[in-house]
Amino acid sequence: MRSAPTLRRAPAVDRTGPPRRGDLVAVAVEVALLAAAVVIGLVLNRRGVGLHADAAPLYATWRPHVGWGTPLAVAVALVVLGPGLRWSRTARWGPLLAAGWLAAVAWTLALALVDGWSAGLTRRLTPQAEYLHEVPGVTDIPAMLAGFTGRILDFQPDSWSTHTAGHPPGALLVFVWLDRVGLGGGTAAALCCVLVGATAVVSVPVTLRALGAADAARAVLPFLVLLPGAVWLGASADAVFTGVVAAGLALLAVRGPLAALAGGLLLGFALHLSYGFVLVGVLAVAVLALRPDRRRAALLAATAGVAAVTALFVLAGFHWWEGYDRVVERYYQGWAADRPYAYWVWANLAALLLSAGPVLGPSLRRTVVAARATWRAVEASSSAVWVVRARRVVGLGPAVLLPAAAALVVTVADVSGMSKAEVERIWLPFVVWLLVAVAHLPPSTRRRWLTVQALTALLVNHLLRTVS
Repeated sequence: MRSAPTLRRAPAVDRTGPPRRGDLVAVAVEVALLAAAVVIGLVLNRRGVGLHADAAPLYATWRPHVGWGTPLAVAVALVVLGPGLRWSRTARWGPLLAAGWLAAVAWTLALALVDGWSAGLTRRLTPQAEYLHEVPGVTDIPAMLAGFTGRILDFQPDSWSTHTAGHPPGALLVFVWLDRVGLGGGTAAALCCVLVGATAVVSVPVTLRALGAADAARAVLPFLVLLPGAVWLGASADAVFTGVVAAGLALLAVRGPLAALAGGLLLGFALHLSYGFVLVGVLAVAVLALRPDRRRAALLAATAGVAAVTALFVLAGFHWWEGYDRVVERYYQGWAADRPYAYWVWANLAALLLSAGPVLGPSLRRTVVAARATWRAVEASSSAVWVVRARRVVGLGPAVLLPAAAALVVTVADVSGMSKAEVERIWLPFVVWLLVAVAHLPPSTRRRWLTVQALTALLVNHLLRTVS
């Protein structure tokens, strides 16, 4: 009679790691991918192919510039790379999270102000394609929700603007609510995006710590602060999306059915911020599976939360599935009909690389190595094989499963063809979970990698004029 298998959870942080040669290979692949995307993008643009992205693979224009946010951004980076990185290893948890959020806000604002107060912040959300364009016309919220789907398709007298039409009504509701409480206009909306987006720096480490990976939480936090994707967090509605999704997943990880219910409510609302967030379910399942106790109760509470929010929207007259059907049609009424899938299906990954930073490749490689080592270390059993394998997967730990789940989500989103270009901001809610993989970097290399991350953000922001 065989004994029960011995299951060992993967260490939160890989402190030794394989030789650095593998990291150099990963970086070389990243450089080749980015170079190919830029060069082929230039060629296609010169030939008049409809990429609709002047600085492909990014949705931006080439415009080298500096601004009064430049010295501020450099100062924030130096503080985080110096005393901030040292302090993150030993600081008390509460003050560390507060300082991380403040530093992320400062980093995002400084990067935005490289373009100036107006161009970098206050006017980012006011163009015709943005949500704020529609806010003055929403005088009756119930009527707006009931008639929302009927205005999604283009070429109608009352068609929604591009961003509003491309998302469920929750995204527009955020800015309508801000206006209702006296925080209307581009400045308030932009600052809201920055403040909410920066909360991911708190939510992701809280999730890791709640799931038993406190060392990984401390390792990841500085990389979330100096996230290159902060170029697009300030100011874009995707920053709000990132903060809401991260907070919802963090609440799923925290003990207690009320926390799981609150997490479900947030994730239910996130489902009505972007149709693509149906894929967040993969991350939610990973978080629930990693919980040390009461997984079933948390699952039921979270499901109840998602169902409650969905029911409220249905009662108000908006049906998510009908909206998605119309959005697919609207998607191909615009630039998506011109943008070649054969280019974007791989060039999207180059854009993701600039949003997540060059640390992504080496970190994911080390995560795969750590997963293999842990998987082989678990003793197998011939009985109840599927149960053993499920436990093996959970035993890999959050520092493996969460970036793996995020990578799966990004892969599905990419091959779907519904994300051709602009993924540097669209995929931000998944980027913050991909970066959990940095927990596997040896501590001796983290300052160098964090420096590369900061330089990436500064170069992108100073060479290009990004568009949200």
